[in-house]
Amino acid sequence: MDAARLVDRIDALVVGRTKTVVLAFLLVTGVFAVGLGNISTETGTDQFTTDVPAQAAFEDVNREFTPPFAPGTASTSLIQREGNVLSKPALLRMLETQEALSEREGLRVVGTSSAAQGVARQLDPTATTLDAQIRAVERATPGEIDAAVERAAERPGFAAALSTDFNPEAATASASIGSVSHSIPGYSATAGGPSGGSDPLTSIQLRSERVVAATAPSIEVFGSGIVNDEFSRVIFDSLIVVVPAAALFIVLFLVVAYRDPLDLLLGLVALAMTLVWTFGFTGLAGIPFSQLLIAVPPLLLAVGIDFGIHAINRYREERLTEARGESMRVTLRQLLVAFFIVTGTTVIGFAANGTSSLGPIRQFGLVAAVGITFTFLIFGVFLPAAKLLLDRLAARTRIPQFSQQPLGREGTVLGRALSAGVVLARRAPVAVLLVVAVLTVASGGYATGVDTSFQQEDFLPPEEVPAYLDALPEPFAPGEYTVTSTLNYLESNFASGNQQSVTVYVEGPMERDTALETMYRASADPPAVLVSEDRRARSQSIVTVIRAQAAADPEFAALVARNDLDGNGVPDDDLEEVYAALESSPAGERAERYLASDHRSAQVVYTAEGDAGQDAVADAGRRMADRYRADATATGQTVVFAAVSGVIFASAFRSLALALALTAVFLVIVYRAVTGYWSLGLANLVPILVTLGLIGGSMRALGIPFNALTATILSITIGLGIDYSVHVVHRFADEYEERDLGPALTRTVQGTGGALTGSMLTTVFGIGVLVLAITPILGQFGVLTGLSILYAYLTALLVTPAALVVWARLEGLVNGVA
Repeated sequence: MDAARLVDRIDALVVGRTKTVVLAFLLVTGVFAVGLGNISTETGTDQFTTDVPAQAAFEDVNREFTPPFAPGTASTSLIQREGNVLSKPALLRMLETQEALSEREGLRVVGTSSAAQGVARQLDPTATTLDAQIRAVERATPGEIDAAVERAAERPGFAAALSTDFNPEAATASASIGSVSHSIPGYSATAGGPSGGSDPLTSIQLRSERVVAATAPSIEVFGSGIVNDEFSRVIFDSLIVVVPAAALFIVLFLVVAYRDPLDLLLGLVALAMTLVWTFGFTGLAGIPFSQLLIAVPPLLLAVGIDFGIHAINRYREERLTEARGESMRVTLRQLLVAFFIVTGTTVIGFAANGTSSLGPIRQFGLVAAVGITFTFLIFGVFLPAAKLLLDRLAARTRIPQFSQQPLGREGTVLGRALSAGVVLARRAPVAVLLVVAVLTVASGGYATGVDTSFQQEDFLPPEEVPAYLDALPEPFAPGEYTVTSTLNYLESNFASGNQQSVTVYVEGPMERDTALETMYRASADPPAVLVSEDRRARSQSIVTVIRAQAAADPEFAALVARNDLDGNGVPDDDLEEVYAALESSPAGERAERYLASDHRSAQVVYTAEGDAGQDAVADAGRRMADRYRADATATGQTVVFAAVSGVIFASAFRSLALALALTAVFLVIVYRAVTGYWSLGLANLVPILVTLGLIGGSMRALGIPFNALTATILSITIGLGIDYSVHVVHRFADEYEERDLGPALTRTVQGTGGALTGSMLTTVFGIGVLVLAITPILGQFGVLTGLSILYAYLTALLVTPAALVVWARLEGLVNGVA
């Protein structure tokens, strides 16, 4: 069946069986509504790292090299901030807090650690329980505590739990970090829970917060459960602010565009149906709602608003001279093809994200493509049928209808303003295209400097919520967020907080004589971003454990010396005997963190400069891994995030190239079939290319990087850019069949430009309210989406006419050009 016959069938169905069409769509809406109850959520960064090779190595490291209590356990941090956390009252507060948490059976506490415990054991080496440690501190004098702190400072790891202002001689520090370990069978820190689902730490740490608040207000509970809770809350809090504001703007501009309460109601119902169908589908398909899918509703609203305004406006144009049924037939014959072109190219743009290596981006592409298809069906079939049904009902019942005049008609101020592009096109079309080409190339070249970012902070609220959000009344007022400020505090006040690390995971027989020697030599002359001492990278490994134990144990030192052929303190003979002695020594637990129990793998953790870039640290890790003879992989959170950042960047441009190529082919084929001129498809691409160049340059100018959400803006720009330019080109093709080039262009921009203007204003302001979102990543997305719509609108009306004039001249079809 060809396109014309298919459109005629839809015409007959919509006009002849109006009630059946409306009822069928309402029934399908009910089916999809059931799926809304099945929607689950997925937050945080773990969803992006699943398919990244560096993440697999990271999981291997976490599985094989675990600290005490780690199998099936998770940790909660206790951050204590006081004038001096090493004073007697402060030490008691930390110990009593740890004891209070340990006594709560529901918190499943299996171990604790803190500087306060280290001091207590110096005071009384037999104090192995928290209760005994509390008694040891209570009995001690301030002088005894100061002496105990000085002795504890000599032990490795003690200072790491204290802020960088720690003074061992004065026994002072302004902050400390304690920890509590919880037993959670099957728990995996990298998967987020026993089966990779919601983090079970969230409820434990939220309950721990309440316990600690009653025991010691100077101590803050922190951990992955707290972070995940804020991830979830900030999405809800952002939506509860953004959605009402967006709805207000959308309704306001739709009132202006429709100027009739029944048409307004119909448009809003159709938009609601689009959202129900799309997210009902995600629920039925088992696709979780992630941060990326927040971008889908604005997209559907943008396209739906555009389709709705065009359908109603075109119908009103025909109603000036035709009856209701015939007006709708003409409207559908003209708009269904345009809607199909928009839908096809937009689906191509979003489906191109299916080439991404990241699951959330692939899911975004799928859901957006399905949603746009639903939008086409609802606004191309349901809305015309419902509009016809309402008009017939209004005629029978005398329900009052308000303005039914089309937007932008000839003679109005808007109509004259919309003709500016036509004036330029008729006077100097080639000059217009040359200026636009230079601007596009310059902007595109400037855009090559756009940064790429992927980090946990992208998804978290800012440290300080803007005052205008804090001033909102309930229930719109945002909650209290602490994670970002806590992370910043840790980075500023703890040595481990202002440093990064990169792990090299070494696989191979670690009992081979050269295994440790290779590990030791690899640290020489490290990359500049790694912290070095005496031209050797600062690291933690089985080598550092062996050397530390040798320094503390003469018998073990003698064993190492007997097996150290070159005298550098690193054994390179009979390593099996050395490992056996080490594992039975007091350093055995620490050795397990760096050497697997079967001696088949090891990890080396290098310290990097805190201000080093993510990519630089990851590159340094890869260079260090290349120095090993055995199979070695650079991993760690910084390396994983850098890998994800690279995948995001590559995916954005791969999907862009694929989308542009497929879109060009699709447009050429469709315009050849519909108008007989395949080259109209290429003319249709011109404003899209300009929009892409402008949005790329704007990203760099505004300092907005490619991140997990903004990386989708290129495919979104294609989808929305197509929407505006297709309406102009397709309407022009219809008009040009009946009149000369100049009048055809004028009627095109005045006829479709009014609907485009209403659509642009509604969606720019409706989507632009995402800048009110609490998370910066959503605000950036709102700015870029609003700009892409504005650019698409301007290029459709200012650039497309010039492209069409040049097209007509090249085709040798010019008639009546001034």
